[in-house]
This record gives sequence, structure tokens and C-alpha cells, in this order.
Amino acid sequence: MGDMESSLPVAERPRRPAWMKVRAPSAEGSYFDVKKLIHGQGLHTICEEARCPNIAECWGRGTATFQILGDTCTRACRYCYVNSGRPEHPPDPLEPLRLAHAAASMGLQHVVVTSVDRDDVPDRGAGHYAATIRALKARLPAASVEVLTPDFLGVEEEALATVLGARPEVFNHNIETVRRLHRRMRGGKASYNGALGLLRRAKEVADYPVLTKSGLIVGLGETNDEVVRTMRDLREHRVDVVTIGQYLQPSPKHAPIDRWVHPDEFRWFREQGEALGFGSVFSGPLVRSSYRADEQRHAAETGRGAAAL
Repeated sequence: MGDMESSLPVAERPRRPAWMKVRAPSAEGSYFDVKKLIHGQGLHTICEEARCPNIAECWGRGTATFQILGDTCTRACRYCYVNSGRPEHPPDPLEPLRLAHAAASMGLQHVVVTSVDRDDVPDRGAGHYAATIRALKARLPAASVEVLTPDFLGVEEEALATVLGARPEVFNHNIETVRRLHRRMRGGKASYNGALGLLRRAKEVADYPVLTKSGLIVGLGETNDEVVRTMRDLREHRVDVVTIGQYLQPSPKHAPIDRWVHPDEFRWFREQGEALGFGSVFSGPLVRSSYRADEQRHAAETGRGAAAL
């Protein structure tokens, strides 16, 4: 499958294939309880901010991925729906406590925390991450914590020491796309090599066995061989877990979908990742970096390995 066409003429692209259909929120389950709790605490989630297709499923299961440091990102990646611009307010010092309260109310056993980029803050938000991790561990001592961080541009070493000093169980930084497309999709500040270096240094900086993780979205114009090359780069930088999912164009202003990647290709990506030695590979059309993150961690730690979803 490595030599499959990486793009299709517009006329041949299906509007939305059957395998990309998602269910709407249901009155059953925890969806509306989660929504009420998060909004009541004045919190943000990447589920809402990035228009995640799995929000009904995840919130219905009583889980969510919290977004700290506000709702305005100082970057403007071509694939991301999160609001970009200059944040009006500094990080809210009480946000970590409210987030920990919400996570405890939800009874979470694995808490995922991500954020916008905050290039306007001297430490790029690293101290806020650490405060959030500590608040979670104080309120939910039995729970594991996963952080999906920005690149901490310019203060990488200090930021890693700060975040990993709070001892999250999983450190995640998404590489997002292949080397050839990285600068075009992420802009001039982000760096493909920088992302790899941050992931490697996380392993080296931590004084405990932290699990490292990264994710890609496909359908931006990459070839399947480039996806495998990226997975190989990640393994060479000691990354334990990788996720691969279909890109969805969030608005007409964002990068167009190059192709709908078939489920058979996602299974092939999973097989390639297994062969490369990842502890866990979650690969499927609707997979996102934080999708069933508790299961991803469990798979890596128990050697269950991979899943095509």
C-alpha cells in the first residue's frame, strides 16, 4: 500500500464516506452531565474547541480532554479550528483547581490535559501545566495524568524540567504531519525536528519511566510511505505510542482534505507501526490523539499493542 495514490481529483472525492459517520449526542449516557459540569466550572475542552468528531462518544462515556491556558492560540495551524490570535488574559491561576474538581466529579481514572500555544507567556505555560498536574494528583491520587503539550518554543529545556517535575504518566506532543508538509501546515515557528527533539528529551529529562506519545493526521497531501517514514522517525526518538486519524477540514478557510483515507490503509499503518516496535498504535478514521487515551496507555503498558478503529 505504500505506493497508493496520495490524492484524488476533486470530482472523484466522495463527499463523506460511510466510515466517517459519527453519532449525534444522545439523552442516554453522560454527555449532557459532562457538558453542564465543564461549562459550570468555566473550563475549556479540545473536544469543543477543535470540533472533535468523537465528542458525543467520549462525553457519553463520561470522559473529556481538558484545554488549559485559555481559548486563544498564538499559532494558526492550517488544519486546526481552535481560535487563534493574541490572548487577552494571562493564565487563570485558579483553573488547575477547577479542572481537578471537574475531573474528580467525573470520576476519571485517566485525565488528559492539553492547551493552546501561549508564545506570549515567558514559560510558554509550562508552570500552569505543572500546577494542573499537581492539582490533579492531590485531588485524584489514584488517577494517571496525560499531558498533550505545545512545543514550548525557545524555553524547551526549562519547560520540560517544569512539566516533568510534576510527574505526568504520559507526555504527548503531536508531530501532526509528515516532514514535507510540516512547515506549510504548521507555519514558520513550528519545526519537525524540534517536535522529535522535544519527545526524545522528555525521555532523557524525566527521572522516572514516562510514556511518550505522538499523533498524526492524514489526508493533508502526504503519501503512505511518508507516514511510515514519520513513524520511523518517532520510534528513533524513543516514542512509545502513536495515533493516526483522518483530517477533517473544519472550515473553508482551512487546508482542504486531499483524500479520504480508507480503513484498510489505517489497518496497514497499524501493521507498519507494530513492526516498528511501538508499544501502542491506534490507527483509524476517527482516531484522535486523546481518543480512548486510557486504552492507549493500557495497551502500551500491557503489551496489547495496536488497534485499528
